[in-house]
Amino acid sequence: MDQLRAMEIFIEVARQRSFSEAGRRLGLTRAMVSKHILQLEDKLQARLLHRSTREVSLTDAGQAYLAPCMATVVQSQEAARALSQATQAGAELAGPLRIQAPSSFGSEWLADAVARFSLPHPQLSPLLYVDDALLDPIEHGFDLTIRVGGIPDVHALAMRPLAPCRGVLCASPAYLARHGVPQTPQDLHQHRCLHFSHLTDGTQWHFARGEERQSVRVQAAFTANNGLVLQQAAQRGLGIVYNTTFLAWRALLEGTLVPVLADWELPLNHLSALYPASRQPSAKVRALIDFLVAEYQPVPPWDRELATSGLLALT
Repeated sequence: MDQLRAMEIFIEVARQRSFSEAGRRLGLTRAMVSKHILQLEDKLQARLLHRSTREVSLTDAGQAYLAPCMATVVQSQEAARALSQATQAGAELAGPLRIQAPSSFGSEWLADAVARFSLPHPQLSPLLYVDDALLDPIEHGFDLTIRVGGIPDVHALAMRPLAPCRGVLCASPAYLARHGVPQTPQDLHQHRCLHFSHLTDGTQWHFARGEERQSVRVQAAFTANNGLVLQQAAQRGLGIVYNTTFLAWRALLEGTLVPVLADWELPLNHLSALYPASRQPSAKVRALIDFLVAEYQPVPPWDRELATSGLLALT
């Protein structure tokens, strides 16, 4: 028996409380998961899990074993990482690199970054899939996923922050000339609002100014699942768009869009790099993440441009 592998499987079963779900996330059948757990229990001479038709739960022995088990697995992974970094430090990056990203960020920023990253590595073959659907990176076989906002499962995915993702309300000068400039969040009730369908709270938009908080349920005059579509509609004068600075920056600099309610802050999200936690990231995945961190930290270039022009106050 590979005891370390069995320990990894035990940890995932404890997290998921299910043999089947643990197997799905680890790429194993339920029978193979059960076999590893039985072998581990036999090795330890202790019953680690209560099994029922509805749920798996830890026994007292399993509860006591879980923390030192996790520490052992982490220590082993760190040792493997150190060895891998030492042996691959001078290795050429090669082969496919499957990346998924939101369509707007992928088109506006990531495609260029991946192209520049790939130039010194002619044997590397990036596959960039841009889509605003919240796809499961493990199920779809991505090596690296760029995600705005929350992580769907912190146990199955490891994360590295890349950059802040700031929201901004904006509209065209022509729209504001026709309909007036809102002075408070509540004024949005009287305006046409352009809504991004993947926002966590739907059409409930949240605002903060100092200690003050307001939330407004807007009436969406136009809804899309793509930020670029909404931005183009706003530039045509259709309404006020809930945008991100990484997409709106150029339009704001050129004046085709102007900020709305600029003295109010929208919730701060983050761009993160996600990869499967169950396996050691390859040298090419680590290298790309390091490249993107260097590109986007401490201040991403789109926010730096806006701050230089006085259109964004960095806090």
